[in-house]
Amino acid sequence: MAGFSFTSFGLRIGVRSNDEAALERIIENLPPGWKPSTVRSVERLYSILIGKGANRPGVRRFNLLYEDHIRVARTLDPDELFESFESTLRLYVAEFAKRRLFIHAGVVGWRGRAILIPGRSFSGKTTLVSELLRAGATYYSDEYAVLDERGRVHPFPKKLSMRESGDHRQNDTPVEAFGGRAGSKPLPVGLVIASQYKEGARWRPVELTPGQGALTLLANTVAARREPEKAIAILQQVVSNARVLKGARGEAKEMARSVLGQLDEINSVPFFENDGKLPVELRSS
Repeated sequence: MAGFSFTSFGLRIGVRSNDEAALERIIENLPPGWKPSTVRSVERLYSILIGKGANRPGVRRFNLLYEDHIRVARTLDPDELFESFESTLRLYVAEFAKRRLFIHAGVVGWRGRAILIPGRSFSGKTTLVSELLRAGATYYSDEYAVLDERGRVHPFPKKLSMRESGDHRQNDTPVEAFGGRAGSKPLPVGLVIASQYKEGARWRPVELTPGQGALTLLANTVAARREPEKAIAILQQVVSNARVLKGARGEAKEMARSVLGQLDEINSVPFFENDGKLPVELRSS
């Protein structure tokens, strides 16, 4: 089998396959910021086996995905196999990343600060992110908020995973399709939106205390159980300077402008890093 290795957020990862075309497709969808590597020793190995040979009556040729020695996918649909690989790989990186903390969240930038929208799959965060992009926000991620030790958000600009109504399959869509662009620099968090879609609801949020806000983010933190002290320390940095709003929301399009307006109100107050000394320059992202 052919293969290659790469690094992602300090992790050494290897991929191998019995199909060269599969490797080419894999390279196109590796995590943002990955770098090729020449090391032969890796921390995680993925094996993708494409079912080959002529179809015969009663014979089904499955496509298989292994994470180290554990089989994680078995399917006749190659697209489904690659989706499983991409999500499994990103989750591994999110849990074990060096010097970064990953939160299940959509993220956009607006005038020098970030908006975090925590939530798991099917919570509607990608839909809200797409509407914020249409309203002029800068794209950071629709899947993970990547935080450094100071609580700043770094770009993780994968294609947006859009779903049609009632369809669980994802359609990867570039940010340009929404008239947006990807961010390139870390931002302090200005606003956290904890919301769930409810038909007909109006966005009338309540503001959470910093402690409540940290717990809301902790519930969506990938490495919370493995590295709780690291997670809590970073989340405290976030909520010490960000407002956390919680409430039911209706249609994302109607909510987007309201959310940006709320962050504009926050931006009218000078922002200070946690040492209380140096103001962060506020300018359009």
